[in-house]
Amino acid sequence: DGGLHATEVLGAQQLMELVYRMVSRSDPETLRILDEVILLAVQVNPDGMELVSDWYMREADPQQRSTRGLPVLYQKYAGHDNNRDFYMSALAETTNINRVLYREWFPQIVYNHHQTGPSGTVLYAPPFRDPPNHNLDPLILTGLDGIGAAMHGRFVSEGKGGATMRSGGSYSTWWNGGLRTTPYFKNMLGLLTETIGNPTPIQIPFRPERQISQGDLPLPVEPGEWHFRQSIEYSQTANWAVLDYAARNRDHLLFNIWRMGMNSIERGNRNTWTVLPFEVDAAATDLGGGRSGTVDDYRRLLQAPENRDPRGFIIPSHQADFSTATKFVNALLKNGVDVHRATMEFAVDDVTYPAGSYVVKGDQAFRPHVMDMFEPQQHPNDFAYPGGPPIPPYDNAGWTLAFQMGVEFDRILDGFEGPFELIEELAEIPSGVVVGAGAAGYVFDHRDNNAFLALNRLLADRHQVAWLLEPPVGVDLPEGAFYIAANQVDRSRLMTLATETGVDFYAVVAPSGETLRLRRPRVALWDRYGGSMTSGWTRKILEDFEFDFEVVYAEEIAGGDLRSRFDVLILEDGAVPAPGGRGGGASAGASGVPAEYRDRIGSITADRGVPEILDFARAGGTVIAVGSSARLGYYAGLPLSDHLAENGRSPSRTEYYTPGSVHSLKIEHDSPLTHGLGDRLDVLFNNSPLFDLEPGAETVGVTRL
Repeated sequence: DGGLHATEVLGAQQLMELVYRMVSRSDPETLRILDEVILLAVQVNPDGMELVSDWYMREADPQQRSTRGLPVLYQKYAGHDNNRDFYMSALAETTNINRVLYREWFPQIVYNHHQTGPSGTVLYAPPFRDPPNHNLDPLILTGLDGIGAAMHGRFVSEGKGGATMRSGGSYSTWWNGGLRTTPYFKNMLGLLTETIGNPTPIQIPFRPERQISQGDLPLPVEPGEWHFRQSIEYSQTANWAVLDYAARNRDHLLFNIWRMGMNSIERGNRNTWTVLPFEVDAAATDLGGGRSGTVDDYRRLLQAPENRDPRGFIIPSHQADFSTATKFVNALLKNGVDVHRATMEFAVDDVTYPAGSYVVKGDQAFRPHVMDMFEPQQHPNDFAYPGGPPIPPYDNAGWTLAFQMGVEFDRILDGFEGPFELIEELAEIPSGVVVGAGAAGYVFDHRDNNAFLALNRLLADRHQVAWLLEPPVGVDLPEGAFYIAANQVDRSRLMTLATETGVDFYAVVAPSGETLRLRRPRVALWDRYGGSMTSGWTRKILEDFEFDFEVVYAEEIAGGDLRSRFDVLILEDGAVPAPGGRGGGASAGASGVPAEYRDRIGSITADRGVPEILDFARAGGTVIAVGSSARLGYYAGLPLSDHLAENGRSPSRTEYYTPGSVHSLKIEHDSPLTHGLGDRLDVLFNNSPLFDLEPGAETVGVTRL
């Protein structure tokens, strides 16, 4: 591929050079590759590449050109995060690539080009450091070793020094979600190179520790000036090493992808146990003192019957938020997973499931991905040395998508069958229904995420909708249901909404308890010059659910008078500086910035922006502060303290470190904000602030949710 991260300009440049050489060269090696290998050369992010190219070429003087200071994200919503979308497939570009990889072509090798290389080297190439993901077939690891050896061998044979591997970088085979890593869970060999280079010459620094040959850096490179052409040539060496390996090992690669698929199918048809690090640690403790155990100990400690892997998963269709469960299923389908739908009611293990339920079995070629989307990950405790600082994982430590999306499912430990049909394309959210007529009004369920889509469409049509603070009478729905009077809307309109959104509407008597009348909020979403990825993702959510919103920047916020224009201000991670710190995010100078982007320059600071945000809140506005921006509470003088601080000092990252992981939170049901939630909520947590409430906090309105 090339150009996934558009500012890493080497990716697109090397790709064009590769295609040119493949179609123009007639040497024996190239002709053999053309005979034995099918090459798909893909510009993964074409819009972003055009944006970056135009920005770079805006300067007439080549010496003044740079990709720095790009005013917007190079992927409309995600920017650099487009390489974290591959199991979710929320972006159009990701969906296109996933269709090619997992539904049409099924390649044996996926080579993902990135920048930049580790300091003092030219590039990083496989094999990767530990730990591997525990769901992967071992042939993935041995396959990466084989291709990596071919790549490094070719660099050395051509006298191209500076290629490092394994401990030379942070890259591993643990994480699922990237263009290079998600293929592992589909029995494909995902390759990554991270290479230095820029159209403007750069300097390779002198790093003494990188000047001696070792296993993970066989041939060092001398420091000095480095030109872009050299990076392109290194990329071609890597490309040709991979293509040559594929040509010479065609039968081997084809057999292995078949073998891995068959391994998965066979594992899904018998009892298996995935050995996980915490269980190994517990077994070692049980045996005590580093002793070895017996086969019986092995069976007792690592193969308890109740801990065996599921044979499959059932997603019941009668769950409250089945629309989100269907979106989860579509993420699986976009990734090539086989999903079935029940054509009628059926029973498994004395549990009856309704028609329309989804069934995901483990006896399929992409079983590693299935397990990784349903089962929790266990990243091993990874320290530099006993008692030393943690070694951060390459990306997230945990991510189970079914947990993140709140999908209700059952783990089925034994083989099962039923009246199931294979879903060939994407699953449609089942149409909702309008139940009853002639009543005072209709209610619909707060627990269904698509209820907010229906709600926004009703509010956009100027219908009056209320939020019930007590359960409605005559319908089995909890508090928080939405109510619309029958004289406010035609039943035919509700039938259309039910078909469009999958939301059910129930005829009920008029509510007698307390209600909240709703209106469409005027939403402001913070962003910054260059674009915030977290703000971009939120923008996509707001668009998908049809909220009215406006993007605002630091200078506009600092201008005040926010309350006259907005009801809600969303401050994403990175918007608010730490008390005593600098502004949230780097700012560009106005020089060289086109006029249409200059109003985006600047950052929120303690003196400019924070006071205006607090004024907005005091005037009745709602501020949603996400991640690090929750530090706004300190500026507001709320009775909060840092939960992790000792003697007024926050711990360093070597003392406390929580990489992206799914945490289970306990929910306190004392506020309408928790309507629609159960007693527990799974959330992805990544080093956000943790607060203690000071004594008396609840008396001034500061409460836990």
